[in-house]
Amino acid sequence: MKNEKKTKVFLVDDDAIFLKVLETQFKERTNYDVKVFSTGEECLRNLYQKPDIIFLDYYLNPENAKQTGLKILDTIKIVDPKIHVVMLSSQDSIELAINCMKHEAFDYIVKSEAVFMRAQKAIHHIFDRQEMEKELNFSKTASIILAVLVPTIILVAIYMQIHYPGIM
Repeated sequence: MKNEKKTKVFLVDDDAIFLKVLETQFKERTNYDVKVFSTGEECLRNLYQKPDIIFLDYYLNPENAKQTGLKILDTIKIVDPKIHVVMLSSQDSIELAINCMKHEAFDYIVKSEAVFMRAQKAIHHIFDRQEMEKELNFSKTASIILAVLVPTIILVAIYMQIHYPGIM
């Protein structure tokens, strides 16, 4: 039996009701390893668990300007730039979404009744992107090998023709 690693998802939001609803949807409808945190500090303390994806509230702890979701996003990207962070917000604002992308968020989702479906779509985009990156890396590696191998074969053929003219 193959021991396949479960996708680890962190949900971070200071709205307890929203967080519980989203957690329940993830646990009932997916096979992901889901962890929930009500503060950015909790999330940061648990980054050692190596989450694959973090859904993070933009207005996390708005009364504490030091711990806004955007600052938590920046810290996550410093600790591990490979973690995909999707920002969540009640604000349907292009400016906020653009600002999140500038801070290297993978996506920006407006909190609504469709947030779980949008989150699922974001996860699928992340998986698709990872697959394309693997294929691109394979293609780059193959190109480098061919770029080295073909001239080497040509040089060997020339050497053989010069030094062993009867073989070729």
